[in-house]
Amino acid sequence: MESISSIECISSTDGMDEDEISHLHPFAQFSSSSSKPSCPNNNINGGINPPTSVHELLECPVCTNSMYPPIHQCHNGHTLCSTCKIRVHNRCPTCRQELGDIRCLALEKVAESLELPCKYCSLGCPEIFPYYSKLKHEALCNFRPYSCPYAGSECSVVGDISYLVSHLRDDHKVDMHSGCTFNHRYVKSNPRDVENATWMLTVFHCFGQYFCLHFEAFQLGMAPVYMAFLRFMGDEMDARNYSYSLEVGGNGRKLTWEGTPRSIRDSHRKVRDSHDGLIIQRNMALFFSGGDRKELKLRVTGRIWKEQQSPDGACIPNLCS
Repeated sequence: MESISSIECISSTDGMDEDEISHLHPFAQFSSSSSKPSCPNNNINGGINPPTSVHELLECPVCTNSMYPPIHQCHNGHTLCSTCKIRVHNRCPTCRQELGDIRCLALEKVAESLELPCKYCSLGCPEIFPYYSKLKHEALCNFRPYSCPYAGSECSVVGDISYLVSHLRDDHKVDMHSGCTFNHRYVKSNPRDVENATWMLTVFHCFGQYFCLHFEAFQLGMAPVYMAFLRFMGDEMDARNYSYSLEVGGNGRKLTWEGTPRSIRDSHRKVRDSHDGLIIQRNMALFFSGGDRKELKLRVTGRIWKEQQSPDGACIPNLCS
């Protein structure tokens, strides 16, 4: 990816004069994550929690993850999960004996009788599941933490929305704006050299929610393009309550896009690769920029609104003031 130090993003918000501000796009790695208290003991199976020793028996000694069938054991009774059986080259990590193909059916039966709280119970999930159903639920649990929506670096930070907003502001130094309309100008001095580039993320706060505006350049097949799209900081079902529009123009022409913001549950790359946003071919972007078409100066305006149902079931846009 191109060094972003040569890319300038100029932005303005509602009621403000446009100020030209250079933003360096940090590609720093972040390893911090949201710290949450451990989930308190929940009453299960008639108010009695499974003893700690049972949980320890179901923990793989190699990867420390919970074990699921087939659970393997050596001749001495030491167990491990099927994934780690391959990793240890069929040797018991405890006694170094050959594992063979012995399954610990008794432990599998014990696990089948357990009911456990979701591992995201400390984040608010109240559900309790049979041991073998728990993993499937947790992969889709609405209370599971969100990944950092920042593009341009493989940021490993996860957390709830309020934590991620603080992380984006304090660690990634993103632009934070209030209001549901925007007017940005994206600048690049030599756009014909751009193959893959990402501009500074912008976060908007409106309707009590947060939205991320992305703008970047990449190759679509053989054609260099620019793309702008909006992501909602929340789940997909809540994202469907909102709509947004984007518009670029110049020289008496304009191009518009209208759609529903994607949830940040979908990665930045997944949204980009699905082409779910405003896509502008480079030649058209330079045409909109005016001048001698050797410098990108693309103005992107847009707005966000909330869909409301009228008494007859029709959708009525609710624009923020």
